[in-house]
Amino acid sequence: MMCLVTRGEQLLLARNVAFPPGRYSALAGFLEVGETIENSIAREVREEVDIEVCNPKYFASQSWPFPNSLMIAFTAEYAGGDLRPNGVEIAEADWFHYSELPQLPPRVSIARALIDDTVRLIRDRG
Repeated sequence: MMCLVTRGEQLLLARNVAFPPGRYSALAGFLEVGETIENSIAREVREEVDIEVCNPKYFASQSWPFPNSLMIAFTAEYAGGDLRPNGVEIAEADWFHYSELPQLPPRVSIARALIDDTVRLIRDRG
């Protein structure tokens, strides 16, 4: 499961501890047994950056080779809390205006498609 959190014209992007320096992406994690996707989104975001989200919306899915999974991507809206990366999976996280984004994942990834589409939607609203 992947989730790109928005707050107005800002995107929440995070740098996983395994990412190269400067590269940011949407948050991602795994569903637990018996958990709904909606509950998983809220739990993963809370565990990774300590904020609350609402209004999850399905974006797309992509076959994910590690570990033989299916990545299901969503957007969600910021609902509250102070941003605090957990330091275990997430080294850094911050809010970025859609027009001033850091280095992003490659274009072949669902993460990049999710970010690019969300930027387009925000820009079109403005």
